[in-house]
Amino acid sequence: MSFTGKSTTNPSLGDLPDLLTIREVAELLRVSPLTIKRWGKKGKLPAIRINSRGDRRYRKEVIQRLLGIDEQE
Repeated sequence: MSFTGKSTTNPSLGDLPDLLTIREVAELLRVSPLTIKRWGKKGKLPAIRINSRGDRRYRKEVIQRLLGIDEQE
């Protein structure tokens, strides 16, 4: 589920899939996708590499922890 586009409401973290794209994480954290890639290289935000191209996905739980959100919320 991508939530790109100009929407006035942000999606709930609970509505998001377990693995998020760079763009989804960047929108949630309000930073650029390049910043997300840099954080991954520095070890601040671990990525899961999928497929032969090496596309990155990020676990929703890691993003929630980064935002200080308890998983039960």
